[in-house]
This record gives sequence, C-alpha cells and structure tokens, in this order.
Amino acid sequence: MTVRQGLSHSSKPILLLRLPNRILLGKCLKQNQRQKNTLRTNTGTLLSVAVFYLSEVAAAAYFLFGQMQALNPIQPRFTKLFNRQLLKPLNLRAFSSSPDDYTNQSRGGLPRFFSEELPASKGGVVRVQGDEFRHMTKVLRLSTNARVELFNGKGSLVEGCIERIDRTGLDFVALEDPTLVPPLSTQWHVFAAFGTLKGDRADWLVEKCTELGAHSVTPLLTERSPSISENRVDRLRRVILAATKQSQRLHEMILNPPAKIVGLLPLLAQSKLSFLAAAGAPPVVSVLTSSRKESSGLMIVGPEGDFTEKEVNMMMKAGASAVGLGPHRLRVETATMALLATLMLWSDSP
Repeated sequence: MTVRQGLSHSSKPILLLRLPNRILLGKCLKQNQRQKNTLRTNTGTLLSVAVFYLSEVAAAAYFLFGQMQALNPIQPRFTKLFNRQLLKPLNLRAFSSSPDDYTNQSRGGLPRFFSEELPASKGGVVRVQGDEFRHMTKVLRLSTNARVELFNGKGSLVEGCIERIDRTGLDFVALEDPTLVPPLSTQWHVFAAFGTLKGDRADWLVEKCTELGAHSVTPLLTERSPSISENRVDRLRRVILAATKQSQRLHEMILNPPAKIVGLLPLLAQSKLSFLAAAGAPPVVSVLTSSRKESSGLMIVGPEGDFTEKEVNMMMKAGASAVGLGPHRLRVETATMALLATLMLWSDSP
C-alpha cells in the first residue's frame, strides 16, 4: 500500500491501493458473496426439510383421525381436538382413559427413578444404590439437595431430595407423603410368539408394548417358535424398566414366564375380549365396532410363519375372535404394534 500526499486542502494523507491489492479485495468480495449464496441455499434446504416433516406429521394425524372416525363415527374424540384454537396450550396424553390424577402425576417435571422401597411418609429416608445411583450421580451429575421423584412400579410415587451421597449410594429423603395412583382402566394382556426373533427385534417389541400401555407381555411358545432363551428374558426385564421410566409409566409392565398354547386356552375361555391376529380374517375395525368394551382383554400374535391350522382352531374354539390387520404380510413386532395400538385407541374412545 502506497501513501501519497493528495492535492486536497486537508493535510491528512490519502491511502491509494496498488493494483494487486485491488485484485485481492475483489476476490474477497466475490468469496463473501458466494458464502452468502451458500447460506441462502442451506436455509432453503432446511426450510424444505421442515416443511416435509410437518407434512408427514399432518398426514399421520389425518390418518389417526380417520381411524377414530371408523371406530366411533357418531362422535369421534378427536373432533373437539381439531376444533380447538391452534395456539391454545394443550395438555394431552395418548390413551388418556385414566383418571386425571394419573395424567398429572405421570407428567411431573422432576427426574424420576425406580426404587423397590419408598419412604412410608414425609421425612422418611431410603437408600438408592446400583444402576439408579450411577444414573443419578454419574450421568445426570445430581448433587446434594437436588429434587427428584422415586416410584416403585406399582403405582406409588414420592417427591423428595438427595440428602447425602457417598461412594456406594445416596440417601433420599421424602418431602411429602407418597401418592398412590390407580392403574389404567383398560388392561390388555399381550401374547406374542417372539422367542425366535433375531437381533434386537424382540427388545423393540417389548419396549413399544411398554410405551403403548400394555398391562403384561407373555412370550408364547408355538410349534414354529418353541423356545426363548433365559438370557433374553433377563435382558427384556431391563428393557421394560428403561421404557417404563422413559414413558413415565407408574405401573411397570409385567413380563410373564413363557406359556404354551395349551396353557393359554383356559385364559381364552375366561376372557370376554380376546383377539387373534390371523390372515384372511375380518378387519379388526369392523370386529371392534360390534364388540363390547371390558376392563381387560387378550390379544394374540403368532410367530414368523404364523400359527398352524391346528393351533388356530384350538384358540378359536376356546373363544378367541380372529381379526385381520390388512392385506400385507407383517412381521411379528409390526403386527403386535398394529393390533395393540388399535385396541388402546378403541378402549380410549368414548
């Protein structure tokens, strides 16, 4: 850069750029413009992705609305929901057939942890150790006086704080008396032949049953799915506990021991509601419209390759109603989720 004395009356020097510096400045300006164009392009892409996902959510909501109309065409539950003001804050819970106190208690804002033992009353102290202790102190890094909630998986919930922490565990002190919340009014018992599923597909099935609100899951042993390993059962119990905490359930889903079809037959004879997923059967929606709601029911899903004809005849003779889940062949976990979600929505409809 060269400094020259200009012809101006001012005594200040005038700075003039040499030609190479002018070229460099032009390159910088062009690069800046390209960056701006790239930013606009990225912003447009992000907006396009956001619009795509919003359209997917809207399509799913429209499909769910249509299913509810099919289940109850006179006065669908979601009609009032769509007529509400969009900007009005909503406090909704999927499958909210439970009392209001369950909804309020299960949606607390404090971190929630599992403990088989809870304080009997306000001021009581219990010891928290093991995995929950490590989660509280190592993962969430909670310290003394941090407020948390403990639940026992049987409907009891208590709010308190961490009183003391040492190397082996922590002491939790209750700040109020424990609250006992009743279970959901509708209890669905799932019987699914998932013992031979590979990978984590069985974990996914049990996890989603927990999130949807099934009361219990029983591995069903059939001719084409004759066993389930004990190691897998232990793992499934851990999956259930994690899904219970994630979904904020206060009643832990029960994992029953494996059962054979012969042992299922007496339960079918006693149950007033029992549905068997079967190919070629009448659609589940049409069967539900002519069914009466009960406090509990059974749903049965077969293994890969389906039940044998003999097994189907045995269960239907015992009282199971065959229902269809569409024209396509579904995996065990897909059929279980489709049937359970439909039954939960039907139970929750007025």
